[in-house]
Amino acid sequence: MRSALLIALGLAIGILGTAFAISALHQRTPLPKAVMTVMAYHMSQLEHSVKAQQCDAAAIRTNLERLQSAALDIPGAFKGAEDPFMQASNQLQGALKDAVAAAPTACPALATALQPVDNACDNCHKRFR
Repeated sequence: MRSALLIALGLAIGILGTAFAISALHQRTPLPKAVMTVMAYHMSQLEHSVKAQQCDAAAIRTNLERLQSAALDIPGAFKGAEDPFMQASNQLQGALKDAVAAAPTACPALATALQPVDNACDNCHKRFR
């Protein structure tokens, strides 16, 4: 009786352990969320600069370049995504390329440069979130 109870207990623990291991193996990579978190951080830094009217040219350039770099990671982070999503990603990358090329040094110029980027983000989030 005692050995049968131990065998049943061992099987139950084994089944639970297997279920947890399979679940852990099937979880998605954290990369997509990480890319969006990094982009949100740099976008919020830029928007905060505009709202506070404290636009430092070096900080603007750094945040725009890092935002652009993170946007380039979207196709790799979201492998297998639909074509409309990838097209939205390309639109965001184009808007960021234009914003970096504009090299805004003042708050009004930064606000103008960020508008297409913000629109690209909003369009994608409305459609795919």
